[in-house]
Amino acid sequence: MSFPAVEYIWKNGELVKWDDARVHVLTHALHYGSGVFEGIRCYETPDGPAVFRLTEHMARLKQSAKMLFMDLDYTVEELCQIVVDTIKANNLKECYIRPLVFRGYGVMGLDPTPAPVEFIVAVWPWGSYLGEDSLTKGVEVGVSSWRQRSYNASPPAIKAVGNYLNSSFARMEANRHGYNEGIMLNEIGQVAEGTGENLFAIKDEVLYTPLVSDGILVGITRDSVMDIARDFGYKVVEQSMVRTDIYTADEFFMTGTAAELVPVRACDGVQIGQGGAGPITLKLQKAYFDAVTGKTEAYKHWLTYV
Repeated sequence: MSFPAVEYIWKNGELVKWDDARVHVLTHALHYGSGVFEGIRCYETPDGPAVFRLTEHMARLKQSAKMLFMDLDYTVEELCQIVVDTIKANNLKECYIRPLVFRGYGVMGLDPTPAPVEFIVAVWPWGSYLGEDSLTKGVEVGVSSWRQRSYNASPPAIKAVGNYLNSSFARMEANRHGYNEGIMLNEIGQVAEGTGENLFAIKDEVLYTPLVSDGILVGITRDSVMDIARDFGYKVVEQSMVRTDIYTADEFFMTGTAAELVPVRACDGVQIGQGGAGPITLKLQKAYFDAVTGKTEAYKHWLTYV
């Protein structure tokens, strides 16, 4: 991935030039992963650029920061305005948005609390995380040998920088084996999530998704798709799943801000359903993209217009 020309990043209270948004090499987060972040998208709509579920994302950012004892000294409303201002400053109609709160330079050692808290917001154009073809053709995934983090080790509920080292292991393994993405099980073998996505199985027109208590991040895209599915009249069940529930599903898909809504056509070489994007998955995918691009009146409350 190469970053296209974007002029400004918001950093610690001001907009700075992209190339000037730097940190010291002894920044605490660089050594110990002491940071939290969000992934958000802004879409072009008939009424101008709009950020999808910005308030929910920034509320989750504050919650993650609180759990790592980082004082993010802004209200949710102020955080939302910072995002909007950064998009405006870069004149972008569509973009990916990365807010990051991290412990900066000032102390070395495992207790990060003496280090200053820094905050940046970066925006840049970015297509679908797993490739544009993934949205129509689906992807192939493999169950990883790397297990999901335990709640009593590094809680998945916190969208922490350090947590994603585990995801990197699983993603690199998947790529080495020729898969587009990896799926992680928790410590007792239940299906948890992808390396950066929540998971859904469809069986007999019922949607199933792993429980939060099985070790998943409470995804905002996941929540959106569950609401959309219920509005269509589908039953959505949160329950524990095992890997064979993936193999025997009629349809299977993944959700996430970066990945959006991606069908899965095979897992561990086992074809799922008809081996492509299933009809319910495509129906939900279209409804999701209609929602994020402001084409559905019922979901416009999810949009913050720039």
